[in-house]
Amino acid sequence: MDLFAQRITMRISSGHASRRMRALTARFMLVLACVIPIKPSFGADTEAALRDTYQSLAPQLANNPFHRPLHLDSTEAPDALKGDIYAVVDYPFATVNGALNDPAKGPENWCDVLILHLNIKYCHATTTGNGSGGSTLNVNLGKKVEEKLSSTFRVTFDYRMDVARADYFRVDLSADKGPMSTKDYHIVLEAVAIDSTHTFIHLTYSYGYGTAGRLAMKTYLATIGSDKVGFSKSADSGGYIGGVRGLVERNTMRYYLAIDAYLASLSLPAGQRLDARLNRWFDATEAYPRQLHEVEKDDYIQMKHHEYQRQQTAQ
Repeated sequence: MDLFAQRITMRISSGHASRRMRALTARFMLVLACVIPIKPSFGADTEAALRDTYQSLAPQLANNPFHRPLHLDSTEAPDALKGDIYAVVDYPFATVNGALNDPAKGPENWCDVLILHLNIKYCHATTTGNGSGGSTLNVNLGKKVEEKLSSTFRVTFDYRMDVARADYFRVDLSADKGPMSTKDYHIVLEAVAIDSTHTFIHLTYSYGYGTAGRLAMKTYLATIGSDKVGFSKSADSGGYIGGVRGLVERNTMRYYLAIDAYLASLSLPAGQRLDARLNRWFDATEAYPRQLHEVEKDDYIQMKHHEYQRQQTAQ
């Protein structure tokens, strides 16, 4: 057990966690709430396999509580969490592919997607210096309010185009490790065309954690996160699930809504896109207030304008 885990255990057993320890735990949970990890199977690998998934999910896409063609799954393991969203989006495959799977502009575009999330405080793409032509995304995670970058966590993601075909793509944003025993971060998106104006996407959000992460998560869910829920219904109570599955479901949904808001803005003049994305993302989250409401709209838009300006330069 590492030092951080020992400190949490001592505070829990003593029954009176210090203010500093509660702050550390809360900050650490922002990492678990925002990023992604483990290495399960992440995609179909072929157009045919993803199309088969689309056909098998047709009933769920047509009839669900989200009021949009969307299906959400989540899984919990002893040392990892994973959320999956399958959805039909109202954009041609060429639009989705060009925006999120482009070796030149894709990493920068992903930063414009990620910054819409409340807890993403900064994202800046750079080209790796190893001659491979690859890119990295330096992402800072923090609170749901404005704060200095020095108060946030930095996680560096590798941007990798796993599969790039004329009819199918899969892109993976991954980080081997994060703070306080988190590891194997992944945001994975795969997509296939349905028709000339619609695309079927599969978004995976996952992460792994060690002893420190497990103890911090337990503390968070017993305190400030105790009343938060996800979207799936509990087999025992009939209500919404809570706990770590609720956590991963909320943030998988936030990332999906960010992708949708970003794609919707591309048809507008460049100067109008940021405000369109911010308004669309916030309004979409407010359709699920029990799970996703955190701040007021004016506060969100003002905060994100400042953060967007900050991420235009390397920090």
